[in-house]
Amino acid sequence: MKQVTVSSKFQVVIPREVRESMDIQPGTRVQVLQYENRIELIPIREPKSLRGFIKGIDTEVDRAEDRV
Repeated sequence: MKQVTVSSKFQVVIPREVRESMDIQPGTRVQVLQYENRIELIPIREPKSLRGFIKGIDTEVDRAEDRV
């Protein structure tokens, strides 16, 4: 578990390992959520960058005969 310190300006530095694994670059926007007693930072991705991220997923859906 990584620890960071909040600066006098209420800023934190995201550890390098986390930035690299989440592909967070300078200028990346993040959504800040408060959930119970924790703070969550969620990178906001452009829809264009999400294209094909679930490549190989099975899209076949079993349907009832009267719904085909």
